[in-house]
Amino acid sequence: MKRILIVGGSGFLGRALYKELHPYFDVYATYCTQECYAKNKRYFEYDFNEDSPTELLKFIKPNVIISALRGEDEGQFIAHDLLINYAIQQQARVLFLSSANVFDSFRHYPSYEHDKTFSESAYGKGKIKIENKLFRMPPFSWSIIRLPMVFGAGSPRFMELKNAIETQEPYEIFPNSVINVAAAYFVTQQLHYIINQDLWGVFHLGSTNLIHHDAFIEELVAGLGLNMQPRYTHVYASNIDRYIAVLPNYNCLPKHLQYTTQDVLNQTLRISA
Repeated sequence: MKRILIVGGSGFLGRALYKELHPYFDVYATYCTQECYAKNKRYFEYDFNEDSPTELLKFIKPNVIISALRGEDEGQFIAHDLLINYAIQQQARVLFLSSANVFDSFRHYPSYEHDKTFSESAYGKGKIKIENKLFRMPPFSWSIIRLPMVFGAGSPRFMELKNAIETQEPYEIFPNSVINVAAAYFVTQQLHYIINQDLWGVFHLGSTNLIHHDAFIEELVAGLGLNMQPRYTHVYASNIDRYIAVLPNYNCLPKHLQYTTQDVLNQTLRISA
């Protein structure tokens, strides 16, 4: 049985991954400050800004490491160096949850797995630096999972939208941004398949079709059926459509694991109802 360590397991996607994987694998995870995990024997306290993962890795001995870390870049770089060194020495695998933002300097077309990464944001540049570390690992020992915007009932983006509606704070929408989207429900199933089949390389996970950011948010709000409507701030990042979308070209998963933007809307609203 595969022994999996989810580093960053108390975050939104980390929690969803633990829930999906633990009935099928020997799964452990880390938390940083959330004391609610302290009594869970499958969760271990770990702060990458202060702690080294070395002792934790020696204790758990995972053969699959999933990195769902978020936070300050320099600490993440050091942490990933140590995770990668362990994986190389112990012939383990590393799955790194990356982002469509590694392409956020490209504007005129969606991005595919072999496209060169280029980012103008600090967030995207940080993801690229960690990706480059994985590219230097031996074949079959790494997977880079690039994700677009991720939604779901408890997702930070969805909670931010609901809070903006309740408080009537302006909510930013981007009419000229063409995106694809993901839902944690679908992403965890896709990752389950990648782990189970020992797949490696770069994977672009997200809806198979594209939508403008403002249209997706407006459909999401309409599906909530609220009497109160949000106050929108329209942000025009460019005068023409700008693509921030990741689509697969050669690492395509089976049809039953693919989904559309409407599926993401339906899943988010069904959970939130």
